[in-house]
Amino acid sequence: MTIISPSLLAADFSRLDRELERITNGGAQWLHLDVMDGIFVPNISFGIPVIQSLRKISSLTFDVHLMIQEPLRYVQAFADAGADVLTFHLESSSDPDATIEAIHRCGMKAGISIKPGTPVEAVFPYLNQLELLLVMSVEPGFGGQKFMPECLDRIRALRQKAPGLDISVDGGINARTGADCREAGANVLVAGSYVFGAEDPAAAIASLQ
Repeated sequence: MTIISPSLLAADFSRLDRELERITNGGAQWLHLDVMDGIFVPNISFGIPVIQSLRKISSLTFDVHLMIQEPLRYVQAFADAGADVLTFHLESSSDPDATIEAIHRCGMKAGISIKPGTPVEAVFPYLNQLELLLVMSVEPGFGGQKFMPECLDRIRALRQKAPGLDISVDGGINARTGADCREAGANVLVAGSYVFGAEDPAAAIASLQ
């Protein structure tokens, strides 16, 4: 079964408790939380206090995606806030091996994400240390962008190289692009407006699965 991880960026922040209830009842297994610092990407989203608050009201797996310059500095803080999976960018300034080690030491699953312009081969040396690889199908930093179909070849290459790894894809995901990603080998789909903007989130989630 494909794991659906709705992206909180697309939720109505004036009623987050209700938004989480809608996607949980709709069959989502994970919640994708995009943390942006305004430095690594040209946008600022939310941080540790929001995740702490949501952890109190949700049993979903918290799939935290750090789009920040120095992820290693904050690993313990996100573990304390309730993250289950912590993904950082290979392009960040933190040492990948040290960051993966710190994530595991804090009891979380470790993921690496790569931007569309980063060669997929750059992540190969770390695959056997990871639980998740996040392929960006848009430029990170803003929601609502158009899906980049060239990411499908990257997913295929990763799936061939790491058959047992969770491969997630984020950006422009809907029923059509989600099907393409599943066929290429992704088993975790991050979808924002397609799920949170749906009149019937359960139907949207079912279409992605």
